[in-house]
Amino acid sequence: MASMNVRSGDTVEIIVGTVENRGKRGKVLVANPETHTVVVEGLNLVTKHRKPRSAQEQGGKFEQPRPVDVSNVALVCPSCKKTTRVAHVLGENGKWLRCCKKCGATIDTRAEKKQARAAKAKTAPKRTKRSKADAE
Repeated sequence: MASMNVRSGDTVEIIVGTVENRGKRGKVLVANPETHTVVVEGLNLVTKHRKPRSAQEQGGKFEQPRPVDVSNVALVCPSCKKTTRVAHVLGENGKWLRCCKKCGATIDTRAEKKQARAAKAKTAPKRTKRSKADAE
């Protein structure tokens, strides 16, 4: 099976489905690679009826987001704000990063920052506590 190009925290747009959901954008709450589904915040909502199980519990109707197949959503580039396919580019530290096919911007800004921090930590000398005898 191919890997998913959508991760939790990404902004996606629903490209197929009912008129009420098509074209809407939302943030991915959960990405499940085993079933190739994503849960998008505020989209594909279903109404669940819940009966109170105790005196303190509240019953009633609740709206809850349901999973959407990953093939039915398109990733939105954070820099150009267009729906795009994903290209994979080799980063500075030898790790693969996701990149926008339309504008060329890197989508994995968190991964880039993490790589930069790791590279900086490797080059900076470690500071150690010196005892009073070493200080004199």
